[in-house]
Amino acid sequence: MKDLVKLIARYNELGIADVIDHGRFTLIAIDHHSTRLEGSTLTEVETQVLITEGRTPNGKPLEESLMVTDHHAALLFTLLNAKEKKSLTVSFLQQVNALVMKNTGKIYHTIFGVIDSATGAFRKGNVTAGVSYFPNFDKVERLTSDLLKKVNDEMRAPLTIAEQINLSFDAHFNLVSIHPYYDGNGRTSRLLMNYIQAYYHLPLAIVKSENKAAYIQALVDTRQQQNIQIFRDFMSGEYALLLELEIEKFEEMKNPSKGSGFSFLF
Repeated sequence: MKDLVKLIARYNELGIADVIDHGRFTLIAIDHHSTRLEGSTLTEVETQVLITEGRTPNGKPLEESLMVTDHHAALLFTLLNAKEKKSLTVSFLQQVNALVMKNTGKIYHTIFGVIDSATGAFRKGNVTAGVSYFPNFDKVERLTSDLLKKVNDEMRAPLTIAEQINLSFDAHFNLVSIHPYYDGNGRTSRLLMNYIQAYYHLPLAIVKSENKAAYIQALVDTRQQQNIQIFRDFMSGEYALLLELEIEKFEEMKNPSKGSGFSFLF
């Protein structure tokens, strides 16, 4: 964690976040990887063109483009609320999930009535994912409310950078482990993580889609061993690699002689 805090300090010292268009491309990278984790096949370039130009890629299901644009809207909404320092509420989280699922949500028929997953409504049935079993549906609202109260209480206290980072990772893990919605739990949980990071003006973390298996395994191992440090270590590794790459790219841009520079291809 000390090394990660140093990387954040170096990232901020270099002013990377202030580079023109850097913030926009960071958001596009978050959209790309978060939706790829959930089944989108859009490339990062296709995601960029979709977000910046509104052009859907040829040969890809429309639902995948809708998943990306919905996620982008949810991400912007999340970051706006973080910038305004709004407290976390159940209603806010349901709004985030509703935006995530706006155009791809499905209708679920339960003994308690019809649930539209595009509205941010809590699930009214029990669910599993692989080897993971999630809390009974009748506990979801209370658990989500308790989680947000705990996070809000933590955020009211002075926290070190290391504590801020861990809080974002812990909130991510706990929300996805409650699994309060029928759909979009992973995306909503990662957005909650980004909310906390944005609240503290930290660089935004990304779970790379190519590390999906390791990500899922970290979630499973953390639940089975009841040891949050497992997930913290995984996320810290992802975060550190992201920051190291950003710092390296920025320093090469500023000092071409130290990197690959630019070569005319003729």
